[in-house]
Amino acid sequence: MLENRSATMTLALPRRSLLSAGVLRRLGPSAGVLRRLGVRALDLLLPPQCLGCDTLVDRPGMLCPDCWPRIHFIDRPLCARCGIPFEVDPGDGAICGACAARPPAYGRARAAVVYDDDSRPFVLAFKHGDRTDAAPALGRWMARAGQEVLADAALLAPVPLHWTRLFSRRYNQAALLALAVGRASGIPVLPDLLVRRRRTASLGRLSRSQRRRLVRGAFTLHAGHAPCVQGAGIVLVDDVHTTGATIEACTRVLLRGGAARVDVLTLARTHHPARS
Repeated sequence: MLENRSATMTLALPRRSLLSAGVLRRLGPSAGVLRRLGVRALDLLLPPQCLGCDTLVDRPGMLCPDCWPRIHFIDRPLCARCGIPFEVDPGDGAICGACAARPPAYGRARAAVVYDDDSRPFVLAFKHGDRTDAAPALGRWMARAGQEVLADAALLAPVPLHWTRLFSRRYNQAALLALAVGRASGIPVLPDLLVRRRRTASLGRLSRSQRRRLVRGAFTLHAGHAPCVQGAGIVLVDDVHTTGATIEACTRVLLRGGAARVDVLTLARTHHPARS
């Protein structure tokens, strides 16, 4: 059942992946050679650019020498629950004050980079600017950052877009990241495990409590995949972890559906998430 692929995944695949899946896989041993030639030809026509600026780089999904040092990758010490980085190491297993006061519904959350003024341009370019070529590299960052949660995972599930937003954007950035993490880790991906049944307004300028009210009841479990959830350890994948309202809403749907555990893996997270 985990090998089933839906239209959701097809819409989420970058153009190069669609070419590979639709044509090159039928060509047998020569497919690899043709794939490499095709990529080189495309790179000549559209040279790969740095994720953070317009500087040309060797391969898609890279950062140039000027942008790389400005990206703040998240590493230990961090909160054992929400993954927010600590300034001082309090010891293994320590949790932050926000998690102690209000434990999140998920088990653990991890992210690759801090969402700040330096990472925001390439995160938004990937999310809204069709920079889908970045997905493989970003997925590898996430797989490294999420080794702890991925070790216990049976499957990966992206936070879904409402079908109207997916239609207008043409891809779900969370699904692209989940597929990239799946390729890097070998963990199966169910792109449509969750369904966004109600379109919500942009959450960008809302407080945590406002976001919680807005996303309440917005998600449901895909009925056809319900057996996959029973007793499974699931890693929920998204692009940015801010207040956590959307992530918590999706987590509760999965737990009600019978998941044994839900952890979270995102590309970026705010350093000091609002916990109003």
